[in-house]
Amino acid sequence: MQPNWLPYKANAIEIAWNPSSDQALKAQAFEYLNQLRTSPSGWHVCLSIFTKLPRHSEVVRHSSLEIVSSATQTGLVDMQGLGYIKDTMMDYLRRMYGLDPAAQMDPASIQNKVAQTLTYLFSALYVNGWETFFDDLIRLTYKSPQSSSKDNSPGIVFYLRVINSIHAEIGDVLVSRSRVEQDKANLLKDLIRQRDVQKIVSSWQEILSQWQNGSDQIAEICLRAIGSWVSWIDISLIVNQSMLDLLFQQLVRAKDVNLPEGGEKVRDAAIDVFTEIVGKKMKPSDKIDMIVFLSLENIVAQLTASPPLHDHRFTSKYDTDLAETVAKLVNMTTIDIVRVLDNDTVDSSTKEKAETLLQGFLPHILRYFADEYDEICSTVIPSMNDLLSYFRKSTKKNPALVPQQTTMLMPILKAIITKMRYDETSTWGDEDEQTDEAEFQELRKRLNVLQQIIASTNEQLYMDVVSGVVGTTFDGMRQPGTQVDWRDLDLALHEMFLFGDLAVKSGGLYVKNKLNNPAAERLVEMMRSMVETDIRSFTHPVTQLQFMEICVRYSSFFDHHVHLIPGVLESFLQLVHHPVKKVSTRSWYLFHRLVKHLRNRIGNVAETVIKALSDLLVIRAEVPQEGSDGDDMSSEDHEGSADAVFNSQLYLFEAIGLICSTTSVPVDQQVVYAQSVMNPIFMDMERHLGTAKENDERSILQIHHDIMALGTLARGFSDWTPGTTTPTSPAAPEISDSFSQVSEATLVALESLKSSFNIRTAARFAFSRLVGVPRFPGFTSTATVD
Repeated sequence: MQPNWLPYKANAIEIAWNPSSDQALKAQAFEYLNQLRTSPSGWHVCLSIFTKLPRHSEVVRHSSLEIVSSATQTGLVDMQGLGYIKDTMMDYLRRMYGLDPAAQMDPASIQNKVAQTLTYLFSALYVNGWETFFDDLIRLTYKSPQSSSKDNSPGIVFYLRVINSIHAEIGDVLVSRSRVEQDKANLLKDLIRQRDVQKIVSSWQEILSQWQNGSDQIAEICLRAIGSWVSWIDISLIVNQSMLDLLFQQLVRAKDVNLPEGGEKVRDAAIDVFTEIVGKKMKPSDKIDMIVFLSLENIVAQLTASPPLHDHRFTSKYDTDLAETVAKLVNMTTIDIVRVLDNDTVDSSTKEKAETLLQGFLPHILRYFADEYDEICSTVIPSMNDLLSYFRKSTKKNPALVPQQTTMLMPILKAIITKMRYDETSTWGDEDEQTDEAEFQELRKRLNVLQQIIASTNEQLYMDVVSGVVGTTFDGMRQPGTQVDWRDLDLALHEMFLFGDLAVKSGGLYVKNKLNNPAAERLVEMMRSMVETDIRSFTHPVTQLQFMEICVRYSSFFDHHVHLIPGVLESFLQLVHHPVKKVSTRSWYLFHRLVKHLRNRIGNVAETVIKALSDLLVIRAEVPQEGSDGDDMSSEDHEGSADAVFNSQLYLFEAIGLICSTTSVPVDQQVVYAQSVMNPIFMDMERHLGTAKENDERSILQIHHDIMALGTLARGFSDWTPGTTTPTSPAAPEISDSFSQVSEATLVALESLKSSFNIRTAARFAFSRLVGVPRFPGFTSTATVD
């Protein structure tokens, strides 16, 4: 039953969308609107609200028309009703956009909703019932029936909005449609091509010709319409001299460095039309002939040489929007050229033309690929990928092409490496730039894909260029008084890290104590240069991290250069104390990885390592703050959380276990080292047990951490598991006796705090790692508490 205030339908909409409305009234209003939406006659009420004069508020009119539009789209309106909506809307449009010069224009949001409603009417009635759809709309472009030219700017803008809306409904390939919907869209496109496409294209030419200098808004919308429709209408309707002349006139705007914003949009829309023309599906020979006919290479060359892109490059006036628009044209054209070259069924004459075009476009690809703005570079990565893949395929078919392609691959590879460098404005580690950093690392991944294609195409070229970049950087660092920019050092280290994809692709740097391949030989030289460079030269956190990552990835290098291990170990022990938390916590993991590989070569420094790490072994549990459950935390925040820091700290305990338990360390010394780490933890557990029994949350968490650390230390001493055939063996009895104290301490905590889920979890964790040092005391029922 409707409340007594709902006879005024418009009031219901006002109440529903007013943020300050009473919540109970809002609920009733929304319920009523939903009834209107599903009622077979609800649209009729809403249509009257929309067209009523004087006008209701914008929100009332928009919501009313949305209900009409939805009913039209979903089939809720029968044919008679559709005819009524059509007549009512066209009467409204003639009054508001044509006959009444004093009529108040609808805001853009209303115009778009009206255009959408007309589009749904077109979809329902164009096949049968409104065959004059486009004629009726084109009449809106004239101020009066006597007008000889399209002189009604409001009607023109609305007409073009509908044209663009129709493309979105039936022609946009990015819109997902069901099979039934696609069949209907295809039928409507066929009918347009049969009935009206000629007059529609003629209207565009007339509008562009009359309004290109009179209204940037009209020119832009018209160009957007041409660009969108060209993909599914006859290409000859657009690629003809009269239409091309109009398009070329818009490109001239690129020479003007003082274009207003509207003029820039017109210019970019005109370039986009050429991009859409090139992207249209057609036979390979026709596509190449069209690219030649349009003189696209000449167009791109002139645009690239225009003042906004050439004279103002590397200045604050550089027009990045224009650059990205031209880059899209270069990208699309290059993709099509390469597609023709890579097609074995294409005739030789067409391939010769395509090869000539490719040579002409190569400088343009490089120009925009090397652009200092990553967004512009990213725009041409798809075509660069296709081009390099084509080169790789060609050289595999015909190795004789390698020397010829080297001249093309060399500048491309150098451009890739240059783009991998942090730019001059980068300040790594700033919280405000986390998004920029993530985007840059994603770009690096995409660039590395290209780099690896080159490596598989011309391995020698790749090795020479990369080793040259790395070698030059380290040579510069050895020059007295020279300070190498951290960005250059990071680039060299990053390339070293990636170089391993080639150097260790067949099983490692060394095979049977011999270097695996020529790339491995180059990498060993790079490693020697890096390790012999004073770590104090690595002044930036990102380069310090890179140094550690590389040492760990290529740790087998140190098996054959043992004399370099002490220096590297000393560097790691400095870096694990890094003041930047992101660096220090990552370094704890990397230190563990390095030690795990080199443990049999560094047991003699176990005592030194324990002393160096002692301050980092102090466990400080932090209870998570209210609301910090991680749902809203960024990855950076999570890495710096207390829980994440402790998990990283556990790697240090296992690393100590690994170093202290090597065969080069006497068993009695192993016991001493183990006790030196465990005893402070036992004391800490004893100190917190009392308050933990009183349910102090931090004390319980502290004991949880203590147990986890002890279990991890035990795993470092021995990861042997009973019943396995691993080459490791159980710990010596003396070590087992020592670690029996861990079992006892864990059982005491478990008995005292059996109700704590955290303590039970830590106990299970510790016991699972103590099996390698099997000397458990008698188990009680507590040990199996879930």
